[in-house]
Amino acid sequence: MFKNPFSFNGRIRRLEYGLSALIYFLYLIIAIVLMAVFGLMTETGGNKELLYFYLICAPAIYFTLAQGAKRCHDRNNSGWYMFVPFYGLWMLFADGDIGPNDYGDNPKGLVYDDEEATTVPPIDDVDEDGIIKSENK
Repeated sequence: MFKNPFSFNGRIRRLEYGLSALIYFLYLIIAIVLMAVFGLMTETGGNKELLYFYLICAPAIYFTLAQGAKRCHDRNNSGWYMFVPFYGLWMLFADGDIGPNDYGDNPKGLVYDDEEATTVPPIDDVDEDGIIKSENK
């Protein structure tokens, strides 16, 4: 979990996406409190304070965008889908694609078992009613 958190490549699970959102909001709260404690945030809220706020929050915003793009990739969508209204909430609850997709392997390690279906021998001994004829006649 949290392998290359600032990368826009790959896929992540719902758990990592949810934890990323929590980390983002905690970081913002801590940043605002620290700015208030050190006097970087005043009641006037001038351009200087806004610049400090953006500079302090830039890593958190980049982190959230990267994690959102990777969660979109888990649903086999472009990272730009995260800008669709309420799609971030959908990504939190919707399951990702099973097996590999265009953006990489499944982070859960789940794949379809197609080999099992092809190794079953076909049944040729079926009568007209669809009943399998027994070998012991």
